[in-house]
Amino acid sequence: MFVLELTYTAPLERVEAALADHVEWLKEQYATGRFIAAGRKVPRDGGVILAVGMDRPEVERLVAEDPFSLAGVCDYRIVEFQATTTAPELERFREQRSS
Repeated sequence: MFVLELTYTAPLERVEAALADHVEWLKEQYATGRFIAAGRKVPRDGGVILAVGMDRPEVERLVAEDPFSLAGVCDYRIVEFQATTTAPELERFREQRSS
């Protein structure tokens, strides 16, 4: 599982200009099952996405295709972790500890 943290690197006007394309890209990722949650940070200086079912190189390729990345309005911080405990609703994403 991955936590993808976006930090805006451009004024909000430029972010807003790319927002519709970014939202469409998010919808595509939800449809493939890659994303399970996303939203704006508070205060609004970026966002957070929870991603599953990929390895790190796939995630890196995917975030490079984000319209926000293509527009140069954000930087991504990619954090990989093992979701060894979850809420019951997220049990299908639970992972075994690696040694």
